[in-house]
Amino acid sequence: MSPLKRFYGPARQRGAIGLMAAVTFGLALLLMLLVVDSGRLYMEQRKLQRVADNAALEAVSRGGTCQAGLTAAAYAGQNATRNGFTVATGSSLSTACGSLTTGANGLRTFTANPAQAVAIRVIATHTVPISVASGVAALFTPGPINLTTQLSATAVAAAPTPTVAQLSIRSTLGTVSTAQSSILNPLVGGMLGGSLSLSAVGWNGLLNTNINLLSYLNQLAINLGVAAGNYTQLLNTTTSVTQLIQAAITVVQANGATADILTALGNLQVAAINAAPLKLGDILQLQTGLPSTALDANLQLFQLLQAVIQLSNSNSAVAATLPINVLGLANITVQAKVIEPPQLSAIGNPALAKADPTGANRIYVRTAQVRTLVRVNLSLPLVSGLSTAVGNLVAPLTPVLNSLLSLNLVATLGSALCLLGAGCEQLYPAIASSSEIDLSLDAGGAIAYVTDYSCPVNNSGTKSLTAHAISSIADLKVGQIDPANAFSSAAEPVVKPLPLVDLGIRTCYQFLVLPGRCDPVVHYAGGGIAVMVNTSVAQNTQDLVFSSSASPFPIPPNVNQTPTYQTAAPTTNIVNSLAGTLAGINLIVYKPVNNNPLGPLSRGWLRPSAGSATCSRR
Repeated sequence: MSPLKRFYGPARQRGAIGLMAAVTFGLALLLMLLVVDSGRLYMEQRKLQRVADNAALEAVSRGGTCQAGLTAAAYAGQNATRNGFTVATGSSLSTACGSLTTGANGLRTFTANPAQAVAIRVIATHTVPISVASGVAALFTPGPINLTTQLSATAVAAAPTPTVAQLSIRSTLGTVSTAQSSILNPLVGGMLGGSLSLSAVGWNGLLNTNINLLSYLNQLAINLGVAAGNYTQLLNTTTSVTQLIQAAITVVQANGATADILTALGNLQVAAINAAPLKLGDILQLQTGLPSTALDANLQLFQLLQAVIQLSNSNSAVAATLPINVLGLANITVQAKVIEPPQLSAIGNPALAKADPTGANRIYVRTAQVRTLVRVNLSLPLVSGLSTAVGNLVAPLTPVLNSLLSLNLVATLGSALCLLGAGCEQLYPAIASSSEIDLSLDAGGAIAYVTDYSCPVNNSGTKSLTAHAISSIADLKVGQIDPANAFSSAAEPVVKPLPLVDLGIRTCYQFLVLPGRCDPVVHYAGGGIAVMVNTSVAQNTQDLVFSSSASPFPIPPNVNQTPTYQTAAPTTNIVNSLAGTLAGINLIVYKPVNNNPLGPLSRGWLRPSAGSATCSRR
């Protein structure tokens, strides 16, 4: 190789390096331009987001609303102006009020509702020049070239999660025996309009099982096709008892429920095929705008099912009928119907409830108002025995009345007046023809509502919840009640006096030994006696306080823990309550027809124990 050929290679390499350096330098300049341009857009977006965030925070912190006055929009606009954002051509600021709901996936969703201001959404938009890359791309696209783009920032601010309180009410039934299950089956089945056969084991399984309210509502929303997290719509959706029970079956089955519990729920579902439709919101009260975490509470499964069944029964005309035979002396028919459904649980902000305990934001629960009608058909042997007893009781009156008032009443047809054919009047006492006694009992329903609360601060102070409880008022009616109107929810049943004794009079004629005759008996000619009861047991009021003053403050427990129950005390002033109850027992003495003097005398005869014609025993 000659010396000149050894230098050709390096000369060509110097030319290639220069070209590559020029390309690399140009690419670096382009990338730097893209970075700077992208940074400009990022800073514009970040600035716009900061404007939206601050505007939303101020609007919600100052209590802005979207109702009359639109204070939320005003507060948001004032904040945006202070942060250098001006609403003009190419820039906008919109405000919306509503609430936040958390779905089953844990994501929060804003739902617009001008009537609420639990959360406020602010959307800010601003027009800026497009990026270089977008401009270059626009050169190769058909149509006019737009050198601007619109940035948008959305912010949702919500008030801090409020303190949440839950109030529940339930019966004191702890266990169910075999005898009790034989009563519960026809009672519950009758209220549902079907037949039911559950064992004592099945009933006790329902009593000893809890169900998570949040899981139950989420499952029910899936079954009914309601949007996840929209609990207000869910509670106002008309559904059936079978669908409510099916949701409970799915939830407890996922939590490992035993076969006895699932069988009991399945039997209840079959019995409820013909039950009346209902809305779950009629027995479950939730304050508007509550976060889903507030619903993470437990309920007794039996308590939930009992409320659902009672609500369905109150929406129908069906009354549970229980035929009972008592010692062979009387045939008793018992009918029961729910007049007003229960409110088994209520969840809300105790601060709002404290401000107005009985207002729209109250935390209020009540038991069901159940009316029971007992009809007693006395057997014939008992009626005849009563007739004989009444005759023996009134017979001594005949000589007394004759001697006092010179009447021609006779004790028997063998008396001298009758034998001479002149006609004689004979007292004809008898038990009243009606052998049916009606008894109506209204259990008025106990109520309770939150009146006060306190929360500890930095592990010091007291955690408490105060509920004002009012015991039920029991209304008792005894007499004659029309069964067609006995279970009206619009008015109380009307009770009429039940006749007990008919002091009739008959006129008889007889001449010596010839066969005699008697005119028909004039019923109540000598008066009569009836009874009617229309009374009540007085209510009792008291404050139930759940409190603890030492960490970890177990009472009242958190809403997602097992609730603590207190028993409302019975009426303390038994004497006054009993006096008021007895005041409603009326012994009624009827006047005789045709102004027969026996009537006033009978009234005078009863005066020492009754006090008046319409007696009020005390």
